[in-house]
Amino acid sequence: MSLSLLTIHAHPDDESSKGAGTVHLYSSQGIRTTLVCCTGGEVGDILNPAMDSPEVKENLASVRQAELDSAAAIIGYDEVVMLGYRDSGMPDSEPNNHPDAFANADLDVAIGKLVEIIRRVRPQVMMTYPEIQNRYPHPDHLQVTAISIPAYERAGDPSWYPEAGEPFEPSKLYAPIWSKQRLLLTHQAFLDRGLESPYDDKWLSGRDRDDRINAMVPVDNAVRRKALLAHATQVDPNSPFWFGLPEEVQDAIHPYEEYMLLRSRIETDQFEDDLFAGLRDRTGDPGE
Repeated sequence: MSLSLLTIHAHPDDESSKGAGTVHLYSSQGIRTTLVCCTGGEVGDILNPAMDSPEVKENLASVRQAELDSAAAIIGYDEVVMLGYRDSGMPDSEPNNHPDAFANADLDVAIGKLVEIIRRVRPQVMMTYPEIQNRYPHPDHLQVTAISIPAYERAGDPSWYPEAGEPFEPSKLYAPIWSKQRLLLTHQAFLDRGLESPYDDKWLSGRDRDDRINAMVPVDNAVRRKALLAHATQVDPNSPFWFGLPEEVQDAIHPYEEYMLLRSRIETDQFEDDLFAGLRDRTGDPGE
C-alpha cells in the first residue's frame, strides 16, 4: 500500500498559508498528495491593489481557480478536488445566507462527499483545521472541521455511505497551527530592525496553545512564499505580514510547520517530526 496524504481546505489560498511546505516535502518523497478545496472563493475580497480591477471582480471565481491551480503545482499536489460549494463570506453577510454557501450545506451530504474522496485516495494521514478557531472563526473554516472529523471517523465504517466506495480507515488527523512562540519571535524580529510589526494585540493576546503541538515538520519556507504569491488577488507582494522580513531572517526564526494531532488510530509519540511516523513500515513504502 502506498503512502497518501489528504488535506482539506476552505478556499483557494488556504492550501498555501497552511501546510504548504509539509505537502511539498511529502510530495518530493513520492507520497501521493491530494487537496480538497471546499469552495471557490467567489466572494473573497481582492487584497492586492494591483489586481483590483472590474475585469478581475467580474471573473473572480475563474481567476481564483487559476491561482489555485498554479499554487497547487508549486506545492506539488498530485490532485486537486473541488468539493463544489460556494464561498460563504463572513458571518451576517449576504453571501452567508446563500443557499449554495458551504456554511449552509447539508452536513450529511458534505461528509459523504468527503468520505467518497477518502475511500478513493486512501490517505493514512489527513489534515484539517483545529476544533477551536477563535482567532479567525470564518464560517467556511469552521465547516471544514465540521465535515472532516466525521468523515475521518466514518470512512472506514461500511454502514456509512455504502455507495461511496470500499471502506478505508485513515490513521491520523492533524491540524496545522501557528505557535505563540512563532508569533512572538517574528514580532520581535520586526522591532529589532526598527520596523512596524503587523502583529497587533489581536494576534499577540491570543491563547498560548503551544503545549498542544504534537509535531513540528522541518520545511522549506520558500515553497509557501511562492505558493502564496501565486494567489495574486489574495496576497499583496508588499504585505508586511507575509513578506515584511528578509527571507533569511524569517527562515532562521521558524523553518518548521506545526501541528496538533486531533485523532489517531495508532500509538504516537508525544512529539514527532514526521506526520507519517509509525506508518511508513506498515505500508512497506519508505516514502523516501
